Amino acid sequence: MAEQKKTPATVNTIQRVSWAYFVLLVVVAPVAIAVLVYRVDEFDPAPLPDHGLSRVTVEVPKHNNRVLDAAERVGDGLLHGPEDLAYDAESGIIYTGCSDGWIKQVTVKDSAEQTRVENWVYVGGRPLGLAFGPDKQLIVAESYKGLLKVNREGLVELLTDEADGVKFRLTDGVDVANDGMIYFTDASYKYDLDHHMLDILEGRPYGRLMSFDPSTNQTQILVRHLYFANGVALSPDQSFLVFCETPRRRCSKYHIKGERKGSVDNFIDNLPGFPDNIRYDGDGHFWIALPSAKTLSWDVVLRYPYVRKTMAILSKYMHLPNIQRDGGVLAVNLEGKAVALYSDPSLSMVSGGLKIGKYLYYGNLENAHFTRINLTRHAASASS
Repeated sequence: MAEQKKTPATVNTIQRVSWAYFVLLVVVAPVAIAVLVYRVDEFDPAPLPDHGLSRVTVEVPKHNNRVLDAAERVGDGLLHGPEDLAYDAESGIIYTGCSDGWIKQVTVKDSAEQTRVENWVYVGGRPLGLAFGPDKQLIVAESYKGLLKVNREGLVELLTDEADGVKFRLTDGVDVANDGMIYFTDASYKYDLDHHMLDILEGRPYGRLMSFDPSTNQTQILVRHLYFANGVALSPDQSFLVFCETPRRRCSKYHIKGERKGSVDNFIDNLPGFPDNIRYDGDGHFWIALPSAKTLSWDVVLRYPYVRKTMAILSKYMHLPNIQRDGGVLAVNLEGKAVALYSDPSLSMVSGGLKIGKYLYYGNLENAHFTRINLTRHAASASS
C-alpha cells in the first residue's frame, strides 16, 4: 500500500498540535502544579504591622560606606562564623562563639598578623550572644540548648531553657547587669536557628525578652509578642536596656528601674538596616550590627505575605538567593540618635559590632574570621 502523502495543511495541523502540547507541558502544567502546591501548603504568613513596613529611614549624619577598603582580617581561617564578641579588658582577650560549637579566645594586637586564636570551651550547638557577668563568668545564649554559664575553669552549666512552660527555640542575645541579673532574648519559640528564616517569612511575633535571676533560678518573661527578638544591651547606669527586633528595623527601651519600671518605649526605629546584636562601648554609644541594609528586595518580601509564602515553599526545594547587602554597624548615642554608620555594599551577615579602643570589630555569621577597622584613620564623615 502506497504511503499517504502529507499535505501542507496536514503538516500545519501537526505543528499546531505539537506546539499546543509543548505549551501545555512546559508552561501550563508547571504553573498549575505551582498554584496547587501554593494552595495546599499550610504555611500561612501574616501581614506585618504597618510601622514595620515604613519606607522612611532614620537620618545618619556621618558615614563610611567603604569599610572593606580599610578592613583587616582577624583570625583568618580560624574563626568560623564568629557571631557575637565579648571583651575582657583585664586580659585583653576577645571571646567569640563559632559555628563549630567552640567559644574561642582571640588575643589581638596592633598587627592583625600577630593575633592568637585558641579554642577555649566547647559548648556544642550554635553559640550566639555572649556577655560577662560581674564575676567574670561567661554567659552564653546557645541557640538550641538555652542560656548557659561557663565558669573560669571552663565548666558549662545550663541555667534555663524555658519560661512559663514554653521551651526556648532560638536563644539569641544576652547581657548581664552589675547585680548579676541576666537579660536575654528568645528570638522565636516556634522556629529554631536552622529554620529562622521561616520566622521572618511567617511574620508573627514569636519572640520574647526575658530575665534570669541566678540567686533564685527564676526565669521571667518581661516582654512578649516580639518580632524576632535579637540583641540586648544594658545602659551604663543600668536603668534601662535596649533590645532589637530584626524585621521591624527597630530597637526598643525596656525600663528596669524608676517610675517607668517594666514599661517599653521606642529607642530608635526606621533603622537603615535590620538589627542583630547591640553593644554598649562604655563611652556613650551603642553599636548596632546590621546584617543587611533596607533594600527594595526586602521591602517587597516583607510587604507582601504571598511573596513570603512563595519563598517559604521554594526554600524546601532549592537554596534561595542571598538578598542581603550593604551591611554594617551603626553607632547610636544614649538618647537613641544615630551618629555614624560604617558599612559597605559588599558586606552582609554582620552579626556584631564591638568598639575596643581605636578599633571597631565586626562579627559575621558566615566568614571564617572577623574584621576590624581603625576608627582613627577611617572615621565616618558628614555626607556631602
